[in-house]
Amino acid sequence: MSESWFYKWRDRPPTAREIRRQHLAEEIEEIFRDWGGTYGSPKVFIELIRRGW
Repeated sequence: MSESWFYKWRDRPPTAREIRRQHLAEEIEEIFRDWGGTYGSPKVFIELIRRGW
């Protein structure tokens, strides 16, 4: 990997996909926290569907 390519990649703005993934991760963390850390992946998935994901 060239040094110039690395700095170009590092300094670029986030893509729409990266932003969406970050929002999804935050939503999952919120659901998990709201339920006291007891929800497993099936219940988190159902809650995400209810919230429009």
